[in-house]
Amino acid sequence: MPFSNIQTRATLFGLTAPICWGMTVGLIRSITESFGLAAGLTLLYGTTIVFLFFLLGRPRLSAFPRKYLFFGLPLANLCSICFCLSMYLSDGGQQTVEVGMINYTWPCLVVLFAILFNGQKARWWIVPGVIISFAGIMLVLGGEQGIDLQGIWQHMQGNPWSYLLAFCGAVAWAAYSNLTRAWSNGQNPTLIVFALDFLIFASLWIAGYGDLSHATFMGWISVAVGAVAMGGSYAAWSYGVTKGNITILAVASYFTPVLSCLFATVWIGASLDASFWKGVAVVVLGSLMCWGSTYFRR
Repeated sequence: MPFSNIQTRATLFGLTAPICWGMTVGLIRSITESFGLAAGLTLLYGTTIVFLFFLLGRPRLSAFPRKYLFFGLPLANLCSICFCLSMYLSDGGQQTVEVGMINYTWPCLVVLFAILFNGQKARWWIVPGVIISFAGIMLVLGGEQGIDLQGIWQHMQGNPWSYLLAFCGAVAWAAYSNLTRAWSNGQNPTLIVFALDFLIFASLWIAGYGDLSHATFMGWISVAVGAVAMGGSYAAWSYGVTKGNITILAVASYFTPVLSCLFATVWIGASLDASFWKGVAVVVLGSLMCWGSTYFRR
């Protein structure tokens, strides 16, 4: 069945989200290094709000169901906070990308949550798909030693909060994506999400957590690019999943880890060896299997 013009435009717009997501790991790391957590993210979200206001216009709260406002939107804020904190707490470029890869288990989790909570039907290979995705994460964390559970555990013990927060962010985003599809009434909540994020980090900045004394030119550039990347990704994804072809968007989103690693090598100078890229490829393969288990079930 051919796409309608609205669906085609929404799908094309939604396809820009994975590109923007691929940029966020390196950008947030650069911003928090330059300004600190609270000040940097206040600047980022404040700039993003201005960008989104011109892109989307003023949202109408009355158009959203109350259950979505009270249970859906907070999940998006939780995802943002966990993701940003995990980037801030990471130690160096290599670990920043590792933490980002843990966060990128969300495509697999989106499908899993749709099966568990939204009645999505799936074929049996959803199970090996999930297992392969997490095996890819273990390959990323294991490095040249491969899947060495004891070695991976010791590696994560050096900075456990960063890894844990990244995974919590992935879980929150998977839940948010499913609730947006079910409860948003086709409305785009992106500007509201970022306004709440701005208020949270601005409150921390006012409380004294952060200053601009170590601001760099690269930091200001990262804020400007990050506003477009983060605001554009949320806006494009929310619009795409509500009015576009979610199957095409899902497939495209599974290649976000590859784009993220490529951007991180350029923006923050992350050095990634062959074993790391092998793990990235395995994560993508597992995520595609998860998608295929639902698509070919129709």
